[in-house]
Amino acid sequence: MVEEGGRAMAAYLRPREDGRIKDEVAEDLAEVAKTIGNVAEYWLSDPQRTVEAQSRLIGGYLDLWTSALKNLGGEKTAPVVEPATRDARFADPEWKSNPFFDAIKQAYLLTANWATDMVEEAQIDARTKHKADFYVRQIAGAVSPSNFVLTNPELLRTTLSSNGENLVRGMKMLAEDIEAGGGDLKIRQTDDSKFHVGENLAVTPGKVIFQNELMQLIQYAPQTENVLATPVVIIPPWINKFYVLDLTPEKSFVRWAVANGLTVFIVSWVNPGPELAGKGFEDYMKDGVLKAFEVAKKAAGTKDFHAVGYCVGGTMLAMTLAWLAATGKKPGLASATFLTTQVDFTFAGDLKVFIDEEQIASLERKMLETGVMEGRTMANAFNMLRANDLIWPYVVNNYLKGQAPFPFDILYWNSDSTRLPAANHSFYLRNCYLDNKLAQGSLLLAGKRLDLEAIDLPMYSVATREDHIAPAASVFLGLQKFGNPGRFVLAGSGHIAGVINPPARGKYQYWTGGPAAGALDDWIEKAEMHPGSWWPDWLGWIEAQDGKRVPASKRLPGEGPYAAIEDAPGSYVKVRS
Repeated sequence: MVEEGGRAMAAYLRPREDGRIKDEVAEDLAEVAKTIGNVAEYWLSDPQRTVEAQSRLIGGYLDLWTSALKNLGGEKTAPVVEPATRDARFADPEWKSNPFFDAIKQAYLLTANWATDMVEEAQIDARTKHKADFYVRQIAGAVSPSNFVLTNPELLRTTLSSNGENLVRGMKMLAEDIEAGGGDLKIRQTDDSKFHVGENLAVTPGKVIFQNELMQLIQYAPQTENVLATPVVIIPPWINKFYVLDLTPEKSFVRWAVANGLTVFIVSWVNPGPELAGKGFEDYMKDGVLKAFEVAKKAAGTKDFHAVGYCVGGTMLAMTLAWLAATGKKPGLASATFLTTQVDFTFAGDLKVFIDEEQIASLERKMLETGVMEGRTMANAFNMLRANDLIWPYVVNNYLKGQAPFPFDILYWNSDSTRLPAANHSFYLRNCYLDNKLAQGSLLLAGKRLDLEAIDLPMYSVATREDHIAPAASVFLGLQKFGNPGRFVLAGSGHIAGVINPPARGKYQYWTGGPAAGALDDWIEKAEMHPGSWWPDWLGWIEAQDGKRVPASKRLPGEGPYAAIEDAPGSYVKVRS
């Protein structure tokens, strides 16, 4: 174990010693200390509040001590505090049956809950409180007794029964993951060897029919005798790769859409290098979204099309539609579908913790050195939003139990991160998250002021109930900025699983009701719940816009005005960061 641990330490130190990595831990810790210090200052500034805070914590410990003594004496007592129903960290039976581990668990929960309450009750500005709450949750997740061998009954049993062999395997994987991250820990969440893009992921037949320096456009081959006359153009986010919509054949939204008679085009964004550092939102709109519209219409031989935007791809789609409205151009858009898309960032969730003037300026200085934001930086931020699901279980499983994670296609995609051009990312953070200019109607793009209310066309919008990236309340609020809020659907689960939910699996549910108006909770109270996937509901809505069909022979990719460049999924998506 010591030998493998030394290898891991060397993998961490080597790039720092030769200058390839600049450590910023001190800067990050200073920000955390400053924020939590504001909470502490509130409680310590008044002696009465200080005593109240101390008494609350000590009182909880005394109750636990009394309960633990009774348990040791054989008397059954109700727990002082219990973990949340969905908290999987304390699933092992010994967390309840063994008085020692039960006491450790409860002491931890008491402390963590107390710290959370201290933040919640502190009378400080909302921005600082939000950051403090996030940092306290991160710290609480990190120091959980489930993360340490001596305080986790399952880990202790495993270590003793294997004479520590699990820790040797774990240290070996830790060294490999630090080496794979170039000196930073890149936690493996799945067995990467089981997945290959173009072989068992992103395998829906199609052709790349156009490409420029920002994107490739894929047209998928029809799988039905006739297809809907109006094609669908999908704009995925550029902060991840497009094949989340074309995972394994069983989970592929693209394959399902094609199998149901839709002609589908999708943008595959480039994984940019420093040479594209200056590419901004205007470039992505004109050379990405608008070019995809133009090519798709010509390739399909139509004047109209349906547009679909996912996450930040949907934000870009909304900006593009507002820009087209401002210019008076008529692109032939039959409808717009937004999947977990924010246009008003008032309720944008925990990602706002990372975004203020000081942090954005610091990020811009770093991007100035390389021209891009490294994909792992964004991936780490997303993982921190759900650290108890996406970080600590894998730390325990991989490095303490010494077990390789199971193959999971969505987590493979999640780890297949992509870089972001400096100019584009800076524009997005400042104008959307920091200043919320799009919602305020003051955002300027390509010489035009964007007014979301000017967008008046059939719209379908999906939010997911447990979304940590585009919270449902944020999506719901943003829809009310459009000239036509359209049809709102709330799906079960989160940002990915709630969207990638094939009907055949029969998982989750979705709610439908009136248009987006007022508060989300009020809408939910009156909404109707439907079991399963929202996909068939969307397909029915698309067909209701225009059900005309044409022979599929007219929609063969590469046989129209654009010759095939290469087979789908293309080469851009295969570039690894």
